[in-house]
Parts: sequence; C-alpha cells; structure tokens
Amino acid sequence: MQNAEYSVALTHLVDKLKLENCTPNVPIDDVKVTQSDVNRPALQLAGFFDYFDSNRIQIIGQVEYTYMEQKGVEYSVQMLEEIMCGSEKSTKPPCIVFCRNLPVDDRLIELATKYQVPILRTKRATNEFMADLIQCLNYNMAPRCTVHGVLVDIYGEGILIMGESGIGKSEVALELIHRGHRLVSDDVVEIKRINESTLLGSAPDITRHFIELRGIGIIDAKSLFGVESVKDDQNIDLVIKLEEFNKEQDYDRLGLEEQYTEFLGNKVVCHSIPIRPGRNIAIICESAAVNHRQKKMGYNAAWELYNRVTNNLAEKNK
Repeated sequence: MQNAEYSVALTHLVDKLKLENCTPNVPIDDVKVTQSDVNRPALQLAGFFDYFDSNRIQIIGQVEYTYMEQKGVEYSVQMLEEIMCGSEKSTKPPCIVFCRNLPVDDRLIELATKYQVPILRTKRATNEFMADLIQCLNYNMAPRCTVHGVLVDIYGEGILIMGESGIGKSEVALELIHRGHRLVSDDVVEIKRINESTLLGSAPDITRHFIELRGIGIIDAKSLFGVESVKDDQNIDLVIKLEEFNKEQDYDRLGLEEQYTEFLGNKVVCHSIPIRPGRNIAIICESAAVNHRQKKMGYNAAWELYNRVTNNLAEKNK
C-alpha cells in the first residue's frame, strides 16, 4: 500500500536489517522507498509484466533463483533488465534483495550499475527477512498525527491522558512514575497507525523523557528516576480525558456501554474523568488500566453486577 506522504531511506533499511551492498558503485544515499509492500518477481521472471508494480522492493528467494538458474544467465539478465529499466508508466525499483546469501552473477552487477538499481543481499531466509522488512516499512511509513497529552505505560497498557492545558496531566504522570509505571511522552504524543487495530504512540525526539511541571520547570524523568521509568513507544489501548468537575453533568457510573474516541480512523476506548479536590487521579488511571485489561480478557465487572441485579430481581419475582 503506497503512502505518498512518507518514505524510508534505503540506507536506514540497510543499517536496520544488516544488508550487504553488492553494488558499491551504485549510490544509495538518496534512494527512498515509497511503498510498504514488497514483491517477489516470479511472474516477471517468467515474462508477465501486465500488473508489475516497479515501485516496490524486489525480493529474490530460492524459488526465483532456481528458476533463473534453469532458464540460464542470458534469459535471467534479459528479464532483470526489464525489471530494472522502468518505463514511461513506471519507475525503477528502489533495490533488489537476494536472500540466503545467494550468489549474484557479475553480469547482474553490471546491469545494476548501468541502470543504477542497488543489489543488496542478506543471509536470512526469504520469508523471515520479508516479515521483518514489511514490519520496518509499515512502522516508518505509517500515517501519523500529533496530539496534546501524556502517554504512560500502566501495567503494560498504554494510557493516553488528555485534557485542557494546566489541568494536571503532567502531575498525574509524575505520580504514576513514582508508583512504578513508565513515561512514554509528555505534552506532545506522536501517534502512528500501524494497522487497523494498532496505534503506536511515542515522543518527539526533542522532548523525549522530559516532563514540564508548572512552578518547577523541565525535569528529566530518565535521569531522576532511572531508565526503568521511561519507554520509547507504546501501543495506545485506552484514552482518559480529564475535565473540570461539573455538577450539572451526568457522568457514567456503571460503564455498561463503552465510549470511544478516534485517531487516524482507529477507535480507542475513552473514559471522561472529572477532576475535583480529593480525587487521586493516578489511582483512578491504574484502576482504569487494570479494568480495561480485564475486559480484554473477557471479564466485565459492570455486566457482572448487572447480571447479579437482574437475577436477584428475577428470583424475588418468582
């Protein structure tokens, strides 16, 4: 799936996945990958190019390589030239990757140098490499947005705390760190939509591990509380919105029906928590995290109470 707004530098993939560059004379510093899908060009090696997407990384595995050996070098060079050269309707592939440390013929190196298409190689098995490559591409090219809030890891659940500026989000995060939980981001949270069910939150590089406390200033949570108090990223499982208490507003007291908020097309369970003196918001956030985990495991305390009440009434009416 193409996302024209984001791309990944090929040099990042080479470093991340430990790829060997078989074409050192082909520059890769300015090469960008613009598609998160990859392609094994088995049909193209057989001569079928009607639905060939040349923008994808091309993967040569054992199957493709065996076919190329059977057809001979001349035929393989001819088919790979069609893959590399591009056309008026398509561009050149960002690179071709040979898996399992398969040998690359010198004539293919010459061809790659001619068309300036890098040939890379990995010792890993094809399926294993493709899984990691697609995951890396999806992570770096995922649609994203930024929101004002605090993201913390509470018992393994990613809790995004939102609310008006000055309502006390950072103070809640600080209390949660004291209680053994981990800070992901304060003030600004970058959200990436990894797939239809996963939103990944992280902090901007500039503000990572810092917390702003009014009246004190900026503190470094990692330096003050240790590396166990922070985390680089976390799935967003639950949103807690802090708001000033309004006695005329009806707040949910049972929780029979879930409320949701939406980011990048993905819905996340959302609780609105009223702020008033005497309420320990950190403990409420902990309880909300554990309760949300229970619901994911199949137990809903609100429905359990509802069933008990209805059963009790049914017994009395007999």
